[in-house]
Amino acid sequence: MSQKTMSNKKMIRPLTLTSSAALAAVSVFAFAGPASAETTVDEPSSFTSAFTVMATPEQVLNADAVATPGEAGAAGTFNFRVNSDLDIICYDISLTGVTGDYASPAKTATHIHQAAVGKAGPPRIAFPNPAPVGDGPRTSSGCLQGPFTTGILANGVDTGDGFTLKALEADPAAFAGDSHTASFTAGVVRGQLSQVPVGGLQTGGGATAAAAETSTGVSVLPIAFGAAALVAAAGVVLYRRRAAQS
Repeated sequence: MSQKTMSNKKMIRPLTLTSSAALAAVSVFAFAGPASAETTVDEPSSFTSAFTVMATPEQVLNADAVATPGEAGAAGTFNFRVNSDLDIICYDISLTGVTGDYASPAKTATHIHQAAVGKAGPPRIAFPNPAPVGDGPRTSSGCLQGPFTTGILANGVDTGDGFTLKALEADPAAFAGDSHTASFTAGVVRGQLSQVPVGGLQTGGGATAAAAETSTGVSVLPIAFGAAALVAAAGVVLYRRRAAQS
């Protein structure tokens, strides 16, 4: 059996949900140029946690944590699958209703920031910007392995320096996903990370409770995840059905 087949059976790939976070002030974080340390890698055969984000314009804050709405009608879905033992994060990012070119003092304009609800904070991981640039949907998918860099310096140190995915797993609510454009430099959309089950288990951050499963083996998300989790659950069902038919 190939590694790809094994991966399809072991992991849950949520299909939609995004987040965005306000970019840290340029006055605090100096532009560090297009530095790069993370490595593009193949998807691992298993994951220790998974997260999804619903990114909307209304959640965007500026660097002073002041509400600064992004582009009206825009939306983003950021789905992350993490293997913290290998420090690998796989991403599926989709933006809709976003217009204009990307812009950011970081090396890309699409990030995970360490920023809780209502807070601004530095970027910790920079992802390839969803493409193509235009009026239609934009997407970006792949896997990155640390150490991570963002191209932003705080006190002479890149804001990705020393960051590991175990920190994200320990407190996912303290992180947000976003993307920035020339017209919406604080963020075009933003949303907080919300954890979802992997392989029927609520993993990461020390959680061990198993999610209930239907007779078909599809995980049922706990009610506490709310509407966002229900959307992710629908994506899980669709993904598994497609995997079974392939």
